[in-house]
Amino acid sequence: MAKNCLVVDDSKIVRVMARKILEGLGFEVFDAENGQEALDFCLKSPPDCVLLDWNMPVMSGLDFLKKIRAEAVGKNMKVIFCTTKTDADSVKQGMAAGANEYIMKPFDEGVIKSKLSEIGLI
Repeated sequence: MAKNCLVVDDSKIVRVMARKILEGLGFEVFDAENGQEALDFCLKSPPDCVLLDWNMPVMSGLDFLKKIRAEAVGKNMKVIFCTTKTDADSVKQGMAAGANEYIMKPFDEGVIKSKLSEIGLI
């Protein structure tokens, strides 16, 4: 059975690029435009992995991460922040909130493949 990944980003271009890379790695891909949409999706049908932007309208990636980690379905979900927030404090804050990995934008297939491998999904 294919693993699945939820791509959460307010940029359609980023969602399309990430989808192409993830499908090429054998993932079934879903997407959401903001943290609230992602939270609703994950509570109904938890994905194996979430590729998560930080800065989004409605609910930020950080708020989503804190909320999903508080839910039973979110305890073991793999979450990779994929963001332009690359300062050390943001990275620490994201990891402290429960991110498994952190990718700096812009990203490419090699970076995503490497991070998925590090967290045991490929």
